[in-house]
Amino acid sequence: MTLTGAGLGLRREMLPELLASTNLAIDFFEVAPENWLPYGGKLASQFQALTERHAFACHGLSLSIGSPDPLDIDFVKQLKPFFKQHQIKLYSEHLSYCSAGGHLYDLMPIPFTEEAVNYVAARVRTVQDILEQPLVLENVSYYAAPGQQMSELDFICAVLEQANCQLLLDVNNVYVNSINHGYNALAFLQALPTERIAYYHVAGHYQQAPDLLIDTHGADIPSPVWQLLQQAYQQHGVKPTLYERDFNIPSLSSLQHELATIRTLQQQAQNAKAGNRPVL
Repeated sequence: MTLTGAGLGLRREMLPELLASTNLAIDFFEVAPENWLPYGGKLASQFQALTERHAFACHGLSLSIGSPDPLDIDFVKQLKPFFKQHQIKLYSEHLSYCSAGGHLYDLMPIPFTEEAVNYVAARVRTVQDILEQPLVLENVSYYAAPGQQMSELDFICAVLEQANCQLLLDVNNVYVNSINHGYNALAFLQALPTERIAYYHVAGHYQQAPDLLIDTHGADIPSPVWQLLQQAYQQHGVKPTLYERDFNIPSLSSLQHELATIRTLQQQAQNAKAGNRPVL
């Protein structure tokens, strides 16, 4: 099944309601494969029931593509049959790392250097060779840039080009980083390579100070992020868009209301491109 429209991150606690619903206004789901690979029995059968009815993407948590540790090849090999079983066509991960001699339980920033570009790109190519499908890398939020020798934008574009992989454009992360690091979010967005973008993420954040935003996925999507998503559609086209909500999760009906807003923006952008009416 092909990803289109507006999607939602799947949580295990949602399973009973989702399986009982016949009129879900959710176009696709996204899961972390690490949260489902270990399970069999009832959970596995429930998950299979959903993947047979809906399109799914996977967004990983532990590939640690920029880590100094060796790649976990055994884990990558486990992913391949999982993706085949559940017809998962898109696998994304964070352009960061979460292990170095042990698990760090956070996403750490990769130094923006040419050496890091070469290192990460080689690891991405290895993963893609094993999976026989593109890896989709997400631009991440970061709060420090150790050893920086090039801009975040140049680093991302260089990795995508050298690894010949795709981009998961997280619009909220662009906005968060633009505030925290003082750059123009729209200019950053416009400079990304359209042809590399596989899909979008959108989420809320926490404002700790006027110049410090924390990427939490625990709040409603604020107006500036909605506006940036609208601009992404205008610049790069309408692509599948996932609403991330990991904490303070509201009711399923409230989540579907947010998805309806995404679809409205998508339709407005498509209408504007066709010349039917301007984007509001």
